[in-house]
Amino acid sequence: MLNLSEDFWENKYKTNKIGWDLGEVSPPLKTYFDQLTNKDLKILIPGGGNSYEAEYLFNIGFKNVYVVDVSETALHNLKNRVPNFPLSQLIHANFFDLDDSFNLIIEQTFFCAINPNLREKYALKMKDLLCKKGKLVGLLFDAKLNEDHPPFGGNETEYTTYFESHFTMDVFTKCYNSYHNRQEMELFVKFIKK
Repeated sequence: MLNLSEDFWENKYKTNKIGWDLGEVSPPLKTYFDQLTNKDLKILIPGGGNSYEAEYLFNIGFKNVYVVDVSETALHNLKNRVPNFPLSQLIHANFFDLDDSFNLIIEQTFFCAINPNLREKYALKMKDLLCKKGKLVGLLFDAKLNEDHPPFGGNETEYTTYFESHFTMDVFTKCYNSYHNRQEMELFVKFIKK
């Protein structure tokens, strides 16, 4: 039985067992962020962890960036690095309990961290949280990874089954500019809510 409770994740951050943490904004996401022009977008980063993506967005002028995570330590780490980041936009909660609306949701190692049994629920929740024509953008692993602990892998065929009825799959392609240790292992996605 998978134990991916709040305590499980909190312990990972407290003991610094966070091998997935790049320590910087993910290169494909930075490239995407750099071409966004509307600084008023309301953006969510679910399961954001230390969230270098939120830090980067905030520092280049996006002030409506929200991070949700079950680990208080991860949220504190972001607040310590970016003292001006609004506390009200650091949400200590379970993603599936969120009740809000966003223009853009960024996927960065959250999908691969949840129990694979929740993937269908994830797709539905993303649809619920996005406003009309809202976008889910980010990275999904295109690799067979672990079966008994995160990160959990997958492939385009599997992912399509979750998303195609809720989203127009605008971009769904092998990532060309992944972080060096994730080369050939990521898909870049841009899904638009139907």
